Amino acid sequence: MFGLGTTELLLIAGAGLLLFGAKRLPEIGSSLGKGLKNFKKTFESPEEEEQVKKTTSPKKKAQA
Repeated sequence: MFGLGTTELLLIAGAGLLLFGAKRLPEIGSSLGKGLKNFKKTFESPEEEEQVKKTTSPKKKAQA
């Protein structure tokens, strides 16, 4: 994982624990996970979003 060993990962985790505290670390991890998921989703499916827009726009015009 990026050339980091166990010792380096433990040092980074310890520094995070000292900086943010034990109560905030799960919140920060959750926020980072959601952000990465949305970032990946944005770049994985731009074609699907265009297809959805194309299929939904005629229906809205027909209803209006």
